Amino acid sequence: LKLALIGQSLFGQEVYSNLRKEGHKIVGVFTVPDKNGQADPLALSAEKDGTPVFKFSRWRVKGKSIQEVVEAYRSVGAELNVLPFCTQFIPMDVIDFPKHGSIIYHPSILPRHRGASAINWTLIQGDKKAGFTVFWADDGLDTGPILLQQECDIKPNDTVDDLYNRFLFPEGVKAMVEAVQLIADGKAPQVPQPEEGATYEGIQKKENAQISWDQPAAALHNWIRGHDKVPGAWTIINDQVVTFYGSSLFDGSVPSGQPLAIEGATKPGLVTKNGLVLFGNDGKMLLVRNLQFEDGKMIPASKYFAAGETSAIELTEEEKKMAEDIKVILCLNKPLIYNSIYFFSAILRMIEEIKQKYSGLQLHNEDVYMATKFADFIQMLVRRLRGEDKEEELIVDYVSKTVNNMTVKMPYQCFINGQFMDAEDGKTYDTINPTDGSVSTKVSYASVEDVDKAVAAAKDAFENGEWGKMNARERGRLMYRLADLMEKQQEELATIETIDSGAVYTLALKTHVGMSVQTFRYFAGWCDKIQGSTIPINHARPNHNLTFTKKEPIGVCAIVIPWNYPLMMLAWKSAACLAAGNTLVLKPAQVTPLTALKFAELSAEAGFPKGVINILPGSGGLVGQRLSEHPDIRKLGFTGSTPIGKQIMKRNKQKQVSAYCFLLTQGMGAVYFNKGENCIAAGRLFVEESIHDEFVKRVVEEIQKMKIGDPLDRSTDHGPQNHKAHLEKLLEYCETGVKEGATLVYGGRQVCRPGFFMEPTVFTDVEDHMYIAQEESFGPVMVISKFKDGDVEGVLQRANNTEYGLASGVFTRDINKALYVSEKLEAGTVFINTYNKTDVAAPFGGFKQSGFGKDLGEEALHEYLRTKAVTVEY
Repeated sequence: LKLALIGQSLFGQEVYSNLRKEGHKIVGVFTVPDKNGQADPLALSAEKDGTPVFKFSRWRVKGKSIQEVVEAYRSVGAELNVLPFCTQFIPMDVIDFPKHGSIIYHPSILPRHRGASAINWTLIQGDKKAGFTVFWADDGLDTGPILLQQECDIKPNDTVDDLYNRFLFPEGVKAMVEAVQLIADGKAPQVPQPEEGATYEGIQKKENAQISWDQPAAALHNWIRGHDKVPGAWTIINDQVVTFYGSSLFDGSVPSGQPLAIEGATKPGLVTKNGLVLFGNDGKMLLVRNLQFEDGKMIPASKYFAAGETSAIELTEEEKKMAEDIKVILCLNKPLIYNSIYFFSAILRMIEEIKQKYSGLQLHNEDVYMATKFADFIQMLVRRLRGEDKEEELIVDYVSKTVNNMTVKMPYQCFINGQFMDAEDGKTYDTINPTDGSVSTKVSYASVEDVDKAVAAAKDAFENGEWGKMNARERGRLMYRLADLMEKQQEELATIETIDSGAVYTLALKTHVGMSVQTFRYFAGWCDKIQGSTIPINHARPNHNLTFTKKEPIGVCAIVIPWNYPLMMLAWKSAACLAAGNTLVLKPAQVTPLTALKFAELSAEAGFPKGVINILPGSGGLVGQRLSEHPDIRKLGFTGSTPIGKQIMKRNKQKQVSAYCFLLTQGMGAVYFNKGENCIAAGRLFVEESIHDEFVKRVVEEIQKMKIGDPLDRSTDHGPQNHKAHLEKLLEYCETGVKEGATLVYGGRQVCRPGFFMEPTVFTDVEDHMYIAQEESFGPVMVISKFKDGDVEGVLQRANNTEYGLASGVFTRDINKALYVSEKLEAGTVFINTYNKTDVAAPFGGFKQSGFGKDLGEEALHEYLRTKAVTVEY
């Protein structure tokens, strides 16, 4: 079709580009005049393509068409008018002129919310569904016949921006293209709009956005979020207009905070560490994150009282000279700052010039936005240079327990952008001590909104923050400092690990914590040794070429870790990620979040900038899934079960994913390490017939010597399984083995004592087709199969007949046989005459369905880097 596009904005630009891709001819673009010397995005794209562009400030005067405008429009010969988000009144002699008439996009499910503020009213009135309509244009009343509609669910804390960016924009562009194609194919419907359910609400402007307080909390929340970001819902506080942004419903008990009287409100608000808590007339609460004052200055709501406490300080002569110097820098950048295209780069340039002149000064873009008046900006700089404006102290709400002859202090909230905070909706869950089944503490249950907030913080830290500008050696220094703090707190970390995961304390101290410290030190040393290379290529004579590669960080990485080694798996993944220069959002296993949250506290103490490390406890199905789907996550590092790994892969065909799965492996001597909750545990043992019976006898003798009990007892050999559901799964696994005909030599039952204790178990006579031969227990279960003496090829075939291949082991005095078997075994790690001997410098990862990519060693570093090739002609 020959199309005329009438509209503006990025939405119009996307519709234009997609229609051209589909083969339609755009014969003319009609948009608005340049503003401040800058063309609209739609006009820029059209001009670049050579499409005729017309810029009319209006199409009619006093209800009558402007004839020269109409004639200019008719000259292009359009067969259909397409109006994507058109804000102008288009006269009917233009609307009806083309062969196929005109279609227009409206951001509501018509006939509901006719009018220009449709998205706002969708939220203000608490609708459960939002959507858009493509309809046949009428005389501007949004009452024309419907061509197509689409709708989406509204989330509890959605804002106008959320709805627009998530659904109305991307799906609306597709729908406009689809509508044009339906018309071209002669299949476009014209469904009359019903009057039943029809509404019309006026344009929302600042003067009618004042908050009326005598309403339930949900209605207040809807009003505030329905005006966020434009025009902004406001109220009067201390005789000043204050605008609210970032509202969310707040569930739970009333938090502690400083009362704040609000004009018209029956109950004062509370300024808390997380924001301003407000009360509806139903007694329920909502939380507002940010406040804006009449002078345009915006502050976190939690800083309301602190914002008014600082009085002006008198400057010294040297400081006055500094103010004049900065005024010169500002004036040099002023032309660019007033140009909307260069605004952000000009602010950044100004900040860098000030930092260069005053070495050691920490300054960021946000410092300018929070102090928009020159005098306020100078006051802020002087305080910072005097050391009066130091970084705020980390506030941590602990749960304290006296255990293991010490008092452990455990954070329990989400860690986002350098702060501990409750989940957005206030939800919590119980974390259980597997030793006795008691509740250790309540932990924040992160929501989808918390994921989005954490990813945004990580993205900002990577793209705009201090971390992205930091040199590699300084990054390594922070990692070394963090390793030192972890070592200093190793006894507390090991104790928390024990009460959270059931790990035997001595093992937790040496392996769970000890190897975590080693891992951070190892990768800290890599930070300033990440190098590219030069590549000889054929020269483009008579010129010469230089080609080289650079290793660059990927961006924001999501990390999802399992419950068997909570801290160590965190270290294996995050140390390489951070050394490469990325930022991260990490989800610990739901049942073992406590050492990850303690790690977050130590990272802040070490000096990691805000947003670099974010920790979100909660559900894999909620937090993990949102992380795997989030468009700003550039890589997902996952350790967990094979089925979950497969689900993640299906959702992430375009995203880098490294997954390591719990699997069947061979080996001896490591079945009961860490209660069998070990991804490289020797799940199945092949034993030669000549030594089989003696081997089994000795295994049982050793088991009977093992002390089962409190993992904090230094003499304990075998602690509880991680959680109740896992214990029940192990008991069912053993029942299946017996039913299939395997011989239960020892164990297979729950220990008769409180807690989630499983007897160390031994099965013999296990045949290859049995369930326990094909599926790992991930627990203290030894599965033994015989093979004929000397039948190396036969046992290799049996050993490799599995979907998995993380680790394996071979025990023999014949070195030739050992090396031959290690070559033929299909596994990422082969231990010879040892087992579980991992090291931070050795790569760790599997073959087949045991994942891809590596943890540890130099190879792990490359998992979090991307290679760029650069060619220069000279």
